Amino acid sequence: MSHDASELARGLAREAEAVCRHYLSNGRRAGRYWLVGDVHNTPGRSMFVRLQDSPKGPAGKWTDAATGEHGDLLDIIRESLGLREFRAVAEEARRFLKLPRTEPEFASKPDRPAVPDGSQAAARRLFAISGSIERTVVETHLRRRGIVHIHHGGSLRFHPRCYYRPDEHSPTETWPAMIARVTDLDGRITGVHRTWLDPHGFDRIRLGKAPIDTPRRAMGNLLGNAVRFGTADDVLAAGEGIETMLSLRCVLPTMPMAAALSANHLSAMVLPPGLRRLYIARDADAAGDMAQTVLAQRAEDAGIEAITLSPRLGDFNEDLHIFGIGALRATLAIQLVPEDVVSFLHSSTVPAE
Repeated sequence: MSHDASELARGLAREAEAVCRHYLSNGRRAGRYWLVGDVHNTPGRSMFVRLQDSPKGPAGKWTDAATGEHGDLLDIIRESLGLREFRAVAEEARRFLKLPRTEPEFASKPDRPAVPDGSQAAARRLFAISGSIERTVVETHLRRRGIVHIHHGGSLRFHPRCYYRPDEHSPTETWPAMIARVTDLDGRITGVHRTWLDPHGFDRIRLGKAPIDTPRRAMGNLLGNAVRFGTADDVLAAGEGIETMLSLRCVLPTMPMAAALSANHLSAMVLPPGLRRLYIARDADAAGDMAQTVLAQRAEDAGIEAITLSPRLGDFNEDLHIFGIGALRATLAIQLVPEDVVSFLHSSTVPAE
């Protein structure tokens, strides 16, 4: 067990910043350290985690100046998730590092399917068997949210009977769903995001989503990756939600965009090489503010100009739905760099309201 713990700790230390962004998402990077309130992911600055090896200690070691507590990244996983048994901590660490399970664990479950639910292979299979969104409930759902004439580049598909299971004790249901592919910088599918939709109607509470507890779920490897619309060159816009970025794409159809699917994943998104300018489409809430701050700092550390795009309401889809495409266009015109107004905004074709 001690050997396994040492190997896992070393593996996590090599990915120290990614570990902190994932499990200590309320903190932020400051030089060679990650600062946060405590090991339970409380906002603050009293606990610091070394992100790189240094004469003062190896990467992954942390100290809480307020309490004197210290430990490694396995301790962070244990305490941030409230785990108590080492087996559960090790399993979570392996999941994060994408390491295989141990042979005895596989042997104890001979009925395990060849492609586990939630794996990258299952995600690729689901995307492959899904079809075009044209003339489907997906297109209707997006249109009702003000998103029309979009250029999604094949990143969105439709599945008429996508499996949904509330929990392991409940029967499986099927609902139509929008399937969005999550890719890495090389275009490889690492996961999918599913939005289950109601085939019978639309109301202001569910906004067209299926009447289930969790109508949005992702599967596969999301960390660092995104749902991409267009191929990034030297300019990219990034934000949290799919509908948020599609709303911007209604006005900026040729600007490459990426939806990271959550605030935590936005802050940890891998930035493409050669990027010169990054627009961060901020959601107007505390999590959105934190993601914007962290991602902007990472971009600036990499020599990338970071510019925040701020909505008038909660997010850009809400702006589009409430104020219309003309107002969204005007909002962006004063936030974009002038040369990008010429390159992207003025060249867009916007349908009449």
